[in-house]
Amino acid sequence: MKKKSTKEKIQDRSLTLFAKQGFKETSVRDIAKAVNIQVGGLYNHFKNKDEILESLVGELMESAIVRIFEDKDPQELSKRGKALLANIAMTFKLLSFDGKNEALFKLLMQEMYKNSRIRALYLEHFYQQNVKKLSAVFFMMMQNEQIRSADPLVLANEFLSPLFFYQSQVILLKIDGKSTSSAVTLFEKHIDFFWESIRLQESQQETLF
Repeated sequence: MKKKSTKEKIQDRSLTLFAKQGFKETSVRDIAKAVNIQVGGLYNHFKNKDEILESLVGELMESAIVRIFEDKDPQELSKRGKALLANIAMTFKLLSFDGKNEALFKLLMQEMYKNSRIRALYLEHFYQQNVKKLSAVFFMMMQNEQIRSADPLVLANEFLSPLFFYQSQVILLKIDGKSTSSAVTLFEKHIDFFWESIRLQESQQETLF
């Protein structure tokens, strides 16, 4: 296993501390102590605590969800149809059980209403960018007569929004030590329900000719 750099250790310990005791309540000295370095050593990697927070939120832009769309042609992705939607939903589901993602979720929930920079990073560079990319795929599916005609941006929002909600449900249940069984099944049910509501039925295809 590759040994983590000091910078990576700072990020990991910071995420744990921020999620546990809050961003505001965590000092640079707390982080340095957790990493077992001097405060001056921490400043060799990050200018301040805010920069550490931004780097952690920035990891969302490198997440498995983002990589589904990264550098991929919407036309090629569209050919996968329901399988693509299943891949996206299962990625959300798996991340719900990832410890680091859980800590990041807790941190985001704490800071989203306090920090405009964090809101901008999350909403524009993570949520909206993924909506735009999925909407391009839905547009190609319409062109290929796989799904019915509709506003592709609305479809993308309609598909992704419940996944964020189900993911938050699972994480909140885990935090309280409660069963996640019922919430977990919603991911698969959502795929089937959504695909059946948008796919072009054979009878609809025949009317196109």
